Amino acid sequence: MRSQPLESVERTRVMTRLAISLAGAAALAGAFVVLPAPAVAQAGQLEVDVFGNDPCPSGYICIRHKESDRYRLPKTEQLRGTPQQREAWGNKAQELTTVGQVGTGSCSAVGPGGREGCLVKQIQQAKKAQKEQQEADTPPQL
Repeated sequence: MRSQPLESVERTRVMTRLAISLAGAAALAGAFVVLPAPAVAQAGQLEVDVFGNDPCPSGYICIRHKESDRYRLPKTEQLRGTPQQREAWGNKAQELTTVGQVGTGSCSAVGPGGREGCLVKQIQQAKKAQKEQQEADTPPQL
């Protein structure tokens, strides 16, 4: 009667080892899954961007785009940020040249006619902002 439990213990060990071996084999087989690859005929061919109804050169893989995208800047080179962020440093520095000025034509309350200088500056800034808004609203010319 004693031999019966030993056989079942041995059988359990063998089954456990078999299950572990099968799990390891399945994991190893999963690592060798074939990933999609380009066809042999496409190996070494170059990709070309083609716009509108332009013909595709032979020997190339053509990526067709709309005709309206022909002269558009690539996404990597398009302008980013607000107009204020893209403003040139020279234009920003130009505003600093009037700092500390007083009197007529300045934007300070000190001296005669200081108020008129602020009005002129506000008019210039409004015209500049209106021009920038018009440029931002107009679509690119083709």
